Amino acid sequence: MSDDFQSRVTAAMANPENMGELPNADAIGTVGNADCGDMLRVWVKFKEESGRKVIDRASFQSFGCETAIAAASLAMELIKGKTAAEALAMRGEEFAKDLGPLPPTKVHCTSLVEGALREALAPVGNAPAPVPSHSAAPATLMDAFNKPDEKKSGVKVVFLKPGE
Repeated sequence: MSDDFQSRVTAAMANPENMGELPNADAIGTVGNADCGDMLRVWVKFKEESGRKVIDRASFQSFGCETAIAAASLAMELIKGKTAAEALAMRGEEFAKDLGPLPPTKVHCTSLVEGALREALAPVGNAPAPVPSHSAAPATLMDAFNKPDEKKSGVKVVFLKPGE
């Protein structure tokens, strides 16, 4: 890894934005990468703006490397103010552009972010439906994996195939 790339990741990690669960989210997506073990969950909240439903807030939790966390942090900022369709049109390279060119071993980190957003936003379309209250849901992503809700099928994890 280049020193420039590492310094950009370190800077992004020093102050990650939008980390943690977003209560009453309108959309949630969780993905994992079986090859590296990284997992990412995103929460998205919409608002009405000029007759369009746009992303008001987005947050994430990650079990992953520094690059995955930095890319997710940057992505949550980039999708604000966009519709679900506009955010879905974005690609992994856009989410990590502030980090500079990614080493080949870290490209999967942006795919993880893209996959989690796709998982959250694809069913939403342009008319997000409210997600049921998560008042009884586990407090963190780790809790969700350790104590899945027995009434439901638990956390839905989508494993990305290499190259996605």
